[in-house]
Amino acid sequence: MATDLREEQVLGKAYDARLMRRLLGYLRPYRRDVVIAFVYIMAGSALSVLPPWLTKVAIDRYIRTSELSGLNAIAILYVLALLGTFLFSYGQTWVLNLMGQRIMFDLRMQIFRHLQKLDVAFFDKNPVGRLMTRVTTDVDALNELFTAGVISVFGDIFTLAGIVVILFLLNFKLALAIFSVIPLLFLVTFVFKIKVRESFRRVRTAIARINSFLQENISGTPVVQSFVQEGRQHRRFTEINREHLDANLQSIFYYALFYPLLELVGALAVAIVVWYGGLKVFEGSLTIGALVAFVQYSDRFFRPISDLSEKYTILQGAMASSERIFKLLDTPPGIESPPEPKAATVTQGTVEFRNVSFAYHPGEPVLHDVSFEVRRGEKVALVGATGAGKSTIISLLSRFYDVSSGQILVDGTDVREYSLQGLRRSIGAVLQDVFLFSGSVAENIRLGNSGISHGDLEKAAETVHAAGFVRRLPQRYETEIGERGSSLSVGQKQLLAFARALAYDPRILVLDEATSSIDTETELLIREALERLLEGRTCIIIAHRLSTIQNADRILVLHRGRVRESGRHQELLKQKGIYWKLYQLQYKDQLASVGSMVQERESGEKP
Repeated sequence: MATDLREEQVLGKAYDARLMRRLLGYLRPYRRDVVIAFVYIMAGSALSVLPPWLTKVAIDRYIRTSELSGLNAIAILYVLALLGTFLFSYGQTWVLNLMGQRIMFDLRMQIFRHLQKLDVAFFDKNPVGRLMTRVTTDVDALNELFTAGVISVFGDIFTLAGIVVILFLLNFKLALAIFSVIPLLFLVTFVFKIKVRESFRRVRTAIARINSFLQENISGTPVVQSFVQEGRQHRRFTEINREHLDANLQSIFYYALFYPLLELVGALAVAIVVWYGGLKVFEGSLTIGALVAFVQYSDRFFRPISDLSEKYTILQGAMASSERIFKLLDTPPGIESPPEPKAATVTQGTVEFRNVSFAYHPGEPVLHDVSFEVRRGEKVALVGATGAGKSTIISLLSRFYDVSSGQILVDGTDVREYSLQGLRRSIGAVLQDVFLFSGSVAENIRLGNSGISHGDLEKAAETVHAAGFVRRLPQRYETEIGERGSSLSVGQKQLLAFARALAYDPRILVLDEATSSIDTETELLIREALERLLEGRTCIIIAHRLSTIQNADRILVLHRGRVRESGRHQELLKQKGIYWKLYQLQYKDQLASVGSMVQERESGEKP
C-alpha cells in the first residue's frame, strides 16, 4: 500500500514531449474529428474577436454621424457573429467530447486486454486499488486532456494572438499600457501553479487510498461483520475520506482565490485603459469607439489566459496519469506463449516434474528438486502440511509461474513450449476458493465457451449432482447468482465448479481441496460422480482430509518443499513416516474412541 501511495504522489513534469507524442497517437483513428474540431475552434476564435471591432465601427462611423442604415447593418453583423460563435462553440464541444469518450473507451479496452495478459506474479505485487485507479481515475484525467486541453488550447492561443494584433493596430501606446500588468499576472499564475500542484498531489493520494480501502473493505465485508468491526472500519474510512475532503477544499480555496485575482488584474488593466485612453481621447489621438473597443478587448484578453491556466492544471494531471498508465502498459507479461509452440494442446495427459525448484521470492525456495511422474489416467494425491508446496505445484503445472530450475513435461513436452491457451484449456481446475462471476448459472459453467451446448451443460451438472439444486432455482440455469455467487451456498458453488471443469472436458483434472467445503452427504455424491469424471483423465488431487484420497493410485507426501514419501494409502501407513503422523493427528480422536471401546469390551469378557 505504501508503494501504491508513493506512486500516486509522483506528478512528474508539467509537459513531457515523449508522453505527449504517445498520447497524440490515440488521436490517429479520429483524424477527421480532429480536423473538424480544429476548424470549429479557429472559426469560433476569429468570430469571438469581431464584436469589439464592430462596436468601434458602429460608434465612430455611424452613431457619430447618425447614419441609421449603417448602424442596422453593424447590429445584424454583431448578432451573426455571436450566433456563429455559439454554433462553432457547440460543434467544437460536441466533437471533442465525442472523440474523448471514444478515446477513453479505446484506452480502457487496451488496459483491460493488457491486464488479462499479465502473469499472476504481477498481481501478487500490485494492489487491486492501484490497478482500479489506472482504469478509472487516470483514464478520466486523459479524457479531460483530449476534450479541454490538447486541441482547444489552440483556440485560446489564436484568440489571444488576434486580440494582441488588433490592440496594436488600434493604438500602439495604449496596448503597451495594458501589457504593463502582465508581470503581475505571471506572478499570480506562478504562485497558483505551485500551490495547485501540491494540492493536486494530495487529491491523487487521497483518491488512491479511498479506492484501495473500499476494494479491500467491500471484499472483506463478511469478516468485518463477523468480528463486529463496522465501527472501526467506519472510523478509518472517515479519516481517509476526510483527507480527500481537505485536499479538495484546499484546491477549491486556491481556485477561489486565483480567479478573483485574475479578475482584479483584468479590472486594473481596464482602469489603465480608461485613464490613459481617456487622456488620448481628450488629445484627439484616439476615438471614443476605439476606447470602448480597448475596454472590451482588455476584458477579453484575460479570459484566454485564465483558460490557459486551467489547461495547465489539466496538462499536469494528464502527464502524471499517462506516465502511470504507460508504465502499466509497458510492463511485459512475465509468461507468454512461445512464438512457435511445439504443441497446441494436450492429447494424452501424462505429467512429469523433473528436478523442479521454485521460489516466489529470491532466496526463499518453496520447492526443492521435486521429481515425480503422473501417468495417463492415473489418480495421484498430494498431501502435506500447510506451506509444503502443494498448491505451488498446481500453479506451475498451469504455468501461472515458471520454474526456477528443472522442467515440467506434459506429454513429454516442456510446458513452456505449449501455447498458453492450449495448455490451460487442457487442465480443468476445481479450487478450494471457488470464484463465480456475476451472471447466470449457465454462463458460469460455460464461461463464454460457445462450443458447450446447453445439453452438454446439463449433462455435466447431472454428473456432479449439481442439477438437483439448479432445478430448484427460480429460472434454473438462467438464474442470476450475483457477484461471486452470493446467492449460493459454499457447497453449491463447489458443485458448479465441478460442473464447469467437466463441461470443458479437460485431459488433466486438478482438485485443490475441492471437497473441503462440502458436507458429508454431498461429498459422497461427488465421490460417486468422480469415478465417472476421472475415467480416462489424469487427476492430481490436493487434500488435507485424508479420507478423500485413500483410493488414490499413488500418494505423494510433501514436506518443506520436497517429496519425502510415495505410495498407496496402506503402504504409507506401514512406513510409519510423515503420512502416518498426519493420519494419526487427523484421526486421533476417532482412534482413541475405538481404543477405549476395545478396552471396555476386553475388560467385560474377563472372568
